[in-house]
Amino acid sequence: MAVRSLFPILLTRDLPALVRFYEGALDATVAYRFGDGGVDEYVSLQLGEMSLGIGHDIDALPPSVGDRAALWFYVDDVDATYAAWLAAGGRAEQPPADMPWGERVAQVRDPSGNLVNLGAEAGAAGVAPDET
Repeated sequence: MAVRSLFPILLTRDLPALVRFYEGALDATVAYRFGDGGVDEYVSLQLGEMSLGIGHDIDALPPSVGDRAALWFYVDDVDATYAAWLAAGGRAEQPPADMPWGERVAQVRDPSGNLVNLGAEAGAAGVAPDET
């Protein structure tokens, strides 16, 4: 048995709003929708060659305390993506900064509170490779 692919699925109590957010913040496009009675229960978004699933969380319990997972997106321009993220309604955690290992990274949250890292790989345009 071999794993052939993997993609994250976020849960949210406001599925349409979170889909709109990722469309605006990361230029995602809807690749697939599943629902009952015309109401989406799950949406798959295409982000370049990657997929991100978003499911409707109908759990009546309050969200867990603390982050249990985080997403990491490598992007062409961390600063521009960070600005688009905030303009689309996301929240800043850490502004873009150069990391000691040579990447440029920002940390943000989507409107449902999911933690997301925006990074540019070392050696990408405008990002110096780690020289250690």
